[in-house]
Amino acid sequence: MKFGITQSFSCSYLPDEQEQLLVYAEDGELHSQRYSQLIQAGFRRSGEQIYRPHCPACNACKSVRIPVNSFKPSRSQKRLLKANQRFHVLFSESTKETYFPLYERYITERHSDGSMYPPSQTQFDNFVKSDWMKTHYLEAYDGEKLIAVAVTDVVDANVSMRSLSALYTFFDPDYASSSLGTWMILMQIMQARHLGYRYLYLGYYVEGCNKMSYKHKFMPFEQFIDNEWHLMRKNSKIPT
Repeated sequence: MKFGITQSFSCSYLPDEQEQLLVYAEDGELHSQRYSQLIQAGFRRSGEQIYRPHCPACNACKSVRIPVNSFKPSRSQKRLLKANQRFHVLFSESTKETYFPLYERYITERHSDGSMYPPSQTQFDNFVKSDWMKTHYLEAYDGEKLIAVAVTDVVDANVSMRSLSALYTFFDPDYASSSLGTWMILMQIMQARHLGYRYLYLGYYVEGCNKMSYKHKFMPFEQFIDNEWHLMRKNSKIPT
């Protein structure tokens, strides 16, 4: 495989750090197969790009995945599941016109200080869509009203390693008290179990970034450290 390294730029998670990425640099028809391999080595997708942090002075970003058959919801997660029983979800294989207005409002009202602001249809499409990836969309509804969408990749590795990957979730800010971000991860775990898949990949946990702390609240989880996956349970000591 061929890879390239980007120039350094300001880290979007840790403002005092500089970020570099290791990027898969081959063209051709093997992207889907390669991604099935590379995601197991801590890589991630954004649009068409497959990348992994490769920062010379920092190793705070660590890939996290949930073995869905071992996952057990915490007490607070059980309460959340009960509280949100009035909502229902659908797993769609294609985008809908209702997605972007919801995404636009979510970014504008909750992340106007981030790199994804101001949102646009082109930016949204370039972020979530890919010609080589089977992208699905887990939709959440309150009655007939769309209230959340979890962009979810279907990673077709060999049968024993088939997984879902949570790319991004956006939701109606009016439902913030329903903790839809956490609830949608729980729904993705349930969807992975239903499909008979092994893992739900959550992307990167970033030590020192409060926005990423939620990824350690789904137990047990596995974390990619020093090129190995480590199973972490409650009160486990994370290798440094």
